[in-house]
Amino acid sequence: MCSSNLARVDVFSDLIRGVRAHGSLFGSSTLSPPWALHFVDGAPLTLCTVLTGAGWVVPENRPPEPLRARETIVVRGPATFTFVDEVGTQAEPIACGEHCATPEQGGTRHRRGWNDRGGDGGDVAGATTLITGAYPVRGEISRRLLDALPVVLRVDAGGTADAVLDHLADEAAVDTPGQQVVLDRLLDWMLVCTLREWFDRPGGEPPAWWAAQRDPVVGDALRLLHAEPAAPWTVAALAEHTGVSRSTLAKRFADLVGEPPRTYLTRWRMTLAADLLVEQEAATLAQIARTVGYSDPFGFSAAFKRVRGANPSEFRNNQVQGTRTPPRSEPGSGAPPRSRGGPRVRS
Repeated sequence: MCSSNLARVDVFSDLIRGVRAHGSLFGSSTLSPPWALHFVDGAPLTLCTVLTGAGWVVPENRPPEPLRARETIVVRGPATFTFVDEVGTQAEPIACGEHCATPEQGGTRHRRGWNDRGGDGGDVAGATTLITGAYPVRGEISRRLLDALPVVLRVDAGGTADAVLDHLADEAAVDTPGQQVVLDRLLDWMLVCTLREWFDRPGGEPPAWWAAQRDPVVGDALRLLHAEPAAPWTVAALAEHTGVSRSTLAKRFADLVGEPPRTYLTRWRMTLAADLLVEQEAATLAQIARTVGYSDPFGFSAAFKRVRGANPSEFRNNQVQGTRTPPRSEPGSGAPPRSRGGPRVRS
C-alpha cells in the first residue's frame, strides 16, 4: 500500500499544482514616473516584484503597500489593485486586464523598453522594472491553498527568490524562441519560493497542514494520504506505516492538523472528486467513486453531499454550466472595456 511516490508527494505540492502563471512583464523605461497600472481583472493570485526602482501596491479597500527593489507582494483576488509610482500619483490609471497576461495578446512580450537606454547609454533615470505574474487557479484542490492566504502578503528581499529574479532578468533581456514558456515557469518558481518564505516567516501563522508536514510522524501520514488517497486507510494502518501506536498517531495528527486522520482523508477525497467531476465529464459516478476510494457509489454520493453540500450530479451540473457560460457585461452596466494588446503606461 505504500508506494514509491511517498517521497515526492506533499500537501503543498498537491495544492499548488493547479496554480500556473500567465506572466505579464513590463520593462524599465515603460514605467517612468508618473505612472499607474490598474489590474482590473482580480486574478485569483497576482505576484508583483521589482528588479530596480520602487513603487506602491494599492489594493482595493486596503492600505497601500510599499514595494522596493527585489521585494515581492502577492495579492489575492477577486479585489483589484493598482501599482503606482507614488501614493496619490497624478498619472491616469491604465487598465491592465486579463489580456495583458495572455500569450496570444502579447503577455510577457509586452516588455517595451526593457533594453532601452538613455542618450548617454545609461539606464533611464527614475525608471522602475516591474515583473508581474497572474495566476489562474484551476479547481477545488488549489482553492484550498487560496483559503490559507491573506488578501495581501509580502516577502522582503534577500531570500531564496532572489536567485529566481536574476534568472528572470537574464531571460527577459534577450528575445529567443520559447521565451514565453521559460518566463512563465520562472514565475511559477518565484511564487513557490515566495509562499515558502511567507509560511516560514518568524512569528507567522501558517496553515496547520504546513507545519504538520514537517513533523516526522504526521508528515509521513499526510504524504501517505496524498500519495494514495484511494487506499483503504485506517488509523491503525497509518500508525503501522509511520512506526507509532494508533493512539499516538490519532492524537498527534488531530493536535497538529486540527482534525482526525479519517476526517482529513474524507475531505481530501471529496476535493479530488470535485475536480474529477468537472474535468472528466464522461466518467460515471461509480468510476469517480472508485478513483477516490469508494466501492459503493451511493456511499460516495452520501459522503460528497455531507462534505460539499450538494450531491455529485448537482455539483457537476452547476460547475459545468458555469464554465460554459462566461460572464458578460449587460448593456448599460458601465463596465469598462478591457485593454487589448498590453498596457499603455503614462510617463
